[in-house]
Amino acid sequence: MGYLRHIEACNRHDLSGYQPFFVGGERVGRVRHALADWLAGQSDLFAPAGDGIALLARFDTYDSRTRAMAAAVDRLLTDDLLGGRREEPYAVKTEWDAPAWLEIDRAAIAVFGLAAYGLHVNGYVRRDDGDMHMWVGVRAPDRLVAPGKLDNLVGGGQPAGFTLQDNLIKEAEEEAGLPSTLAMQACPTGAITYLLETESGLRPDTLFVYDLAMPADFEPRNHDGEVERFELWPLEQVAETVRETDRYKFNCNLVVIDFLIRHGYLTPDTPDYVAIVRGLHR
Repeated sequence: MGYLRHIEACNRHDLSGYQPFFVGGERVGRVRHALADWLAGQSDLFAPAGDGIALLARFDTYDSRTRAMAAAVDRLLTDDLLGGRREEPYAVKTEWDAPAWLEIDRAAIAVFGLAAYGLHVNGYVRRDDGDMHMWVGVRAPDRLVAPGKLDNLVGGGQPAGFTLQDNLIKEAEEEAGLPSTLAMQACPTGAITYLLETESGLRPDTLFVYDLAMPADFEPRNHDGEVERFELWPLEQVAETVRETDRYKFNCNLVVIDFLIRHGYLTPDTPDYVAIVRGLHR
């Protein structure tokens, strides 16, 4: 078993099955060859470009690109090439601090292999004896993604139009019932990156990670139906569960592993330590 396998699982992909997807002459994603052929058939929206496929250059503003991609999403749904909508717009950009090209429904992010961003919060309690405990969420059994799996205290995607701070406050209240005054105490500690090939397509994801020291007398409560309950576990139990099982949601494993490294629970004597550290930031 071990920790490294979770990092490897989040980075399984074969780019030979994909073509670049361009907007404004810049590669913003990758699409499967079959989808590139389908997009080329939507000649009022897309056209072949070099070794890939591109949104037509006549869509040269944020709003016009957003409308064009919304039309493409409608057609993907009509042709059963997309399972449904998430009704949550994501900004399409090549880097976190780069200007956004357009917005697109979250459900289509992996289909076009677009970079996506999110945030996760490790909620922990340090007891009077110095022992550290971590809040663990148990995902509801009706979730489309990872039903019944274990989760971090807070985790969510980064929608368009929100700052990270705004999103942190929103997600913390919805997912764990944290008041904004407590959520604002979460400390940003870095970012985790991975490139995962899924049934839908590619996920080049970046997760911004936060640590939050929780009051000993505060119990998180979920309000959006995503988490069935929260449990407070000794850090040793959290580490063993990640190391020995697949009970955590796939990317939550990486968030916990990052926490274990930063707080000295994992040391250079841990098997595969350097590969683990490198693997969190690909």
